[in-house]
Amino acid sequence: MIPRLGEEEAQAAADAVRSGWVAQGPRVARFEQEFAALVGAGHGVAVSSCTTALHLALVVLDVGPGDEVVVPSFSFIATANAVRYVGATPVFADVDLATGNLTVATVDAVRTPRTRAVIAVHQGGVPFDVAALREAGSRWAVPLIEDAACAAGSTAYGQPVGAGSTISAWSFHPRKLLTTGEGGMVTTDDPAWAARLRQLREHGMNVSAADRHASAQPVLESYLETAFNYRMTDIQAAIGLVQLGRLAELVTHRRALAARYHDLLATIEGLVPVRDPAYGETNYQSFWVLINHEYGVGRDEVLAELAAAGVSARRGIMAAHLEPAYTDVTPGPLPVTERLTRDSLILPLHHALTEDDQDHIVGVLRKLAG
Repeated sequence: MIPRLGEEEAQAAADAVRSGWVAQGPRVARFEQEFAALVGAGHGVAVSSCTTALHLALVVLDVGPGDEVVVPSFSFIATANAVRYVGATPVFADVDLATGNLTVATVDAVRTPRTRAVIAVHQGGVPFDVAALREAGSRWAVPLIEDAACAAGSTAYGQPVGAGSTISAWSFHPRKLLTTGEGGMVTTDDPAWAARLRQLREHGMNVSAADRHASAQPVLESYLETAFNYRMTDIQAAIGLVQLGRLAELVTHRRALAARYHDLLATIEGLVPVRDPAYGETNYQSFWVLINHEYGVGRDEVLAELAAAGVSARRGIMAAHLEPAYTDVTPGPLPVTERLTRDSLILPLHHALTEDDQDHIVGVLRKLAG
C-alpha cells in the first residue's frame, strides 16, 4: 500500500501549523461533520485511532468485566484487544469463506447469555451483510459495533457503510484509502452517545478545550468521569479534509485495478480473488487471493517467489486466536478462519500501481502455476 498524499495535504498541514491551533480544534470539528455526512451518520467523533474508537464504543455501551463480546478472530488483533481493554472476554466466531466476515450463523453459534455486544468487521473493505446482522442483533437485544476500519468508500445495500449503524469505528492509518497519518473516528446517530464520546476522548471534561478557549469569559471546566486522552490534532484533520475530497476518485481507481486483476487471474486455476458480495461493493482496501490445492504451490512459497521478483505482497489477514497474546483462549472450531489466514495472501493495490506492475505480478503467479 502507498498512501495518496500530495501537495494539497502538505499545504493543509502547513496552514494548520501556521494558524497556531495545532491540537484538537476547528479543523477536527469540520472533519467530523464532513466525514459523518459522507458515511450517512448523524455524528462523528474524531479520535486517535480505530483501536481507541472501538474502546470508546465499548465504554459507551457499558461493556465490562463478566461480559462477553463476539468478535472475528480473522481480523487485525486490535479488534479483540479492545474487548480486553474494558475487562470483557472476546469470544471468537468463524467467518464466511468468500467475504471473510461474520455472519448471523457464525455469531449465533458462539453467542451466550453473557454476550453483551458483537463487533463485526467489514474485513479488508468487504462489507458484511449489514441488514442480516443488524436485524439479528435487534432480535437478540445485543448491540452491533461495526469495525469499519478499512471500509471508507464501501457500500452495502446501496448505502455507504456506516449509514444506519448503531455505532461504527473507523481508521485513518496510512494503509487505509483515507488517511490522516494516524487517527480514527466513531460515528453514531445517537446524540447522547456522541456527547459522551467527546467527553471520554478528552479526560472526561464537560467542555472541550476548543469551546473553552473560544469563550470570551473564563470557563471553569469539570471532569465528570475517569476518561482518556484519545484526541486527534488539527494537523491530522487538515490532511483528512483534503483526503475526503479524493475518496471517490480513489475508490473508482482501485475498483478498476481490481477488475483488471480479476481478468488476469481468471485463467490461473486454483487462485480465488476476493470479490464484491451480492449486497454491496468493496473499496478494495485489500486485494486478497485464496490459494486452493489445485494451484499446486503453498502460500509461503508464493510469497517468497513474489519477493524474489521484487513484489511486496504479504500474508493474508491474521487470526488473533493463533497469536501468542491469545494462547490463554481456547476457542471453538474456526476452520474457515484458519484456512483463510493460512492459504491467502494480499497483492499490491494502490493508486501508483501500473498495468505493467500488474502484468509482472500476475506473470510470477502464472509461472509458479506451471
